[in-house]
Amino acid sequence: MKKYKVIFAKQPPEMDSLWDGAVWKNMPALDISCYRPESGLHRPETQAKLLYDRECIYGIFRVNDQHVRSVHTGFQSEVFKDSCVEFFVQPKATGGYFNFEFNCGGALLASYITDPTRIAGKVREFIALTPEDDLQIKRYHNLPRIVEPEITGPIVWFLGFSIPFAILGKYAGTLDAVSGQVWRANFYKCGNDTSLPHWGSWSPLRELNFHLPENFGEIHFAPQ
Repeated sequence: MKKYKVIFAKQPPEMDSLWDGAVWKNMPALDISCYRPESGLHRPETQAKLLYDRECIYGIFRVNDQHVRSVHTGFQSEVFKDSCVEFFVQPKATGGYFNFEFNCGGALLASYITDPTRIAGKVREFIALTPEDDLQIKRYHNLPRIVEPEITGPIVWFLGFSIPFAILGKYAGTLDAVSGQVWRANFYKCGNDTSLPHWGSWSPLRELNFHLPENFGEIHFAPQ
């Protein structure tokens, strides 16, 4: 099983922090390198890092990419069709999990999923996060909201985010202090409607389906 240690941040990252900036520079990175065979030859080098403090969990993705596209700009739009990175996280073993999906322009698709059974391509039971939740989930990115036509040549892009634990607790129930806790999670890279579609994950998947919590790895919150 894949495992990642989430370090406690004495100083939370600024919302324009760089991958190798002061806060993130020495944090361990994980590799999103388990690409499904359906992906073809385009398998962007993608990494992610996490931090946490008493209020939020913070993350940053770095993608060495080509054929980058972003046309979905609204909250809860189909960002997975664009050049997209995703963080799925299950705070409690007996509860549901969240899908936080970000395109390279910063648009977000997010829900709390209680039954991931796929019916006609969609999960059976979920609660969509609200626009008010969206306002509290901060993100930053180095590409514009709209990238069209595609950037076909090599480019490095990043997406950073912060998610308040209060948002997670609103749907998953009281989380208590997360220091020392172990959660299940997975990280993804995709681009369904780019000219070179691809589907990659941190923890490997038994089929082309990101909604497989049994295939999630573990994230360990280091003691404060």
